[in-house]
Amino acid sequence: MPLAAWAAAHFGAGARLEALKRLSGGASQETWAFDVLAADGPHPLILRRAPGGVAAARSSEAVSLATEAALLGATSASGVRVPAVLHVSPPGSAIGEAFIMRRVAGETLGRKILRDDEFAHARTTLTRDCGEALARIHAVPVAGLPDLPRSLGEDQIAKYEAIYRGFDMPRPVLELAFAWLKANAPAPAPPVLVHGDFRLGNLIVDPGGLGAVLDWELAHIGDPREDIAWLCVNSWRFGHSEKRVGGFGDVPELLDAYHAAGGAKIAPADIDWWEILGSLKWGVMCMIMYSAYKTGADPSVERAAIGRRVSENEIDLINLFEGLGRHA
Repeated sequence: MPLAAWAAAHFGAGARLEALKRLSGGASQETWAFDVLAADGPHPLILRRAPGGVAAARSSEAVSLATEAALLGATSASGVRVPAVLHVSPPGSAIGEAFIMRRVAGETLGRKILRDDEFAHARTTLTRDCGEALARIHAVPVAGLPDLPRSLGEDQIAKYEAIYRGFDMPRPVLELAFAWLKANAPAPAPPVLVHGDFRLGNLIVDPGGLGAVLDWELAHIGDPREDIAWLCVNSWRFGHSEKRVGGFGDVPELLDAYHAAGGAKIAPADIDWWEILGSLKWGVMCMIMYSAYKTGADPSVERAAIGRRVSENEIDLINLFEGLGRHA
């Protein structure tokens, strides 16, 4: 078994694998949890691998596994809490295209983080933790990074509007959102490393707060306000809509922590445009999910269920438009 051979080479000849289990998370890549029992004790690990070990040609802007691994190293050096990468397996190797990282203890399910007593203290620190993490991500020197997609706000409007028009299924609220975003686009901020999917679900939270930032496959060079606003999109509040930041916090605290950790000074009103863009993007993504179900490309119930959520995004957009000007 290639993984067992790697464990013996990395941890010593007596090392052995235990509890290899495929996890449900990670829709585009395989994600496996396993333990290595070595002379110095147990090592909980994660294998993140291309399906079947071979990366297929992809039409999305998702980065490669090797790039993800490099981003984990670069952000760790900047002080971001991320899993440590132990090995990168190249295409054509025995393991296949993959990387192996330390497994960080904690929870990723948003509803549990926002509800369970175990995370009561974490909910009091998570806003500050996220502000600090985002500031450190955005401070990573771009010159030292692998080649990444570049996507600013207007690029994303063009991309998602082209997808939306392709469905030939006009929806008045989405039409309004596209028109408003194009008419009110803010001046771009200096481009930085953007995580691209910074939200509950992609964060490991332990009882003390933020444990690690996961899932870097949508990382790109972009506007830092995109990451901040994406964390605020109502879909990622999991029913706790009264707390604009992920269902657990308030925007002024997030922005104060971001600035204190070295990020730019940003006012709450500065992210309104980006939150509207985020809700619109997720609405179009829901349409993509439904199309995959309808055409049979992915007949899973999950795709159909997510596809139905486009109406929730329309409600969110209406609420956002009604609230414009309240975030001074």
